[in-house]
Amino acid sequence: MKARGFAFEITARDGLARSARLVTPHGVIETPAFMPVATFGAVRGIAPDELERLGAQILLSNAYHLHERPGEDVVARAGGLHSFTGWGGPWLTDSGGFQVTSLAARAGIDEEGVTFRSPHDGRCRTLTPERAVEVQEKLGADVAMVLDECVSDDVVTPTLRARAAMERTLRWAERSLRARRRVDQALFGIVQGGCSAALRRMSARATGALGFDGHGLGGLGLGEESARREELIAAAQEELPENRPRYLMGLGRPTDLLQAIALGVDFFDCVIPTRNGRHGLLFTRSGTLGVRNARYRDDPSPPEEGCDCPTCSRYSRAYLRHLLHVNEALGARLTSVHNLRFYFRMLEDVRAAIRGHTFGALRANAADSRGGTP
Repeated sequence: MKARGFAFEITARDGLARSARLVTPHGVIETPAFMPVATFGAVRGIAPDELERLGAQILLSNAYHLHERPGEDVVARAGGLHSFTGWGGPWLTDSGGFQVTSLAARAGIDEEGVTFRSPHDGRCRTLTPERAVEVQEKLGADVAMVLDECVSDDVVTPTLRARAAMERTLRWAERSLRARRRVDQALFGIVQGGCSAALRRMSARATGALGFDGHGLGGLGLGEESARREELIAAAQEELPENRPRYLMGLGRPTDLLQAIALGVDFFDCVIPTRNGRHGLLFTRSGTLGVRNARYRDDPSPPEEGCDCPTCSRYSRAYLRHLLHVNEALGARLTSVHNLRFYFRMLEDVRAAIRGHTFGALRANAADSRGGTP
């Protein structure tokens, strides 16, 4: 069953990097695109209309956390995520497989699914592939992700364990496809395989043959070196269908994005822009700015000269430093706003560079500048 109201069209290429348009029932997304993380249905401290003005095209939420609180039935009765949250653009929900797997002491994984003890009320819950689809269909996101088994050990993960998790993820993927009922929601499969390029190829080939609307690359960013990660992404990309969107899950440093875009990835999500912002670490084109540093106590300049975000247009480094040091919530909000706009602006530049066949130069210039301190 193919999702209705969806279309994916590649509009430009520069090497393996590509720019595309994903049409969804709630709007068109220009890719490569970054999804701010709205774990509980909100990006911390930033309203939906602000996100739209900053350049957000699609938000990501977590089905596991929304299932725990307030419950998918509450969201469904409110008309789904779009009505419940006030964000009328596209939504993607993750199944929560990574979260429940990471509850290592509280989780048990078998062929049926993942059984874990809720950290909120202590009760045992079982998340199966079918239940993950059901929850996400009630939430009403535009894109849902299948339940997968993410092997959380990094480069030392034994290949046998990674293979078992990959094969189970494939069986769960088949069950997820059989369980889907909504024709207005896309369903993405997930490639696993640990740190084995051979397993990644095998997983991508098999997942790609199942007929999903798109594909996620899971289980990366867990400790592997950058060069190893590049090899693993490339191995999967060689086997995935060209005409489906590709989503690198949970990885989001600027250099990570540029590396993956060069390999043909279309979508990204990560908490780094907002988490780093709350800790006073701001991304700029000339490097990372640690605005809590004493050197900025009397600095009247904006966080980044030439940035068009609301923070840089009105506030100084000295003021942001003061807000963060007195734990004023406005400080974390303003720094998060800047970091998100940095990401959206970077990807606007990337899309233009791909169209103009200058992506390689953009990536090289970014690598040259990221090591500095403004």
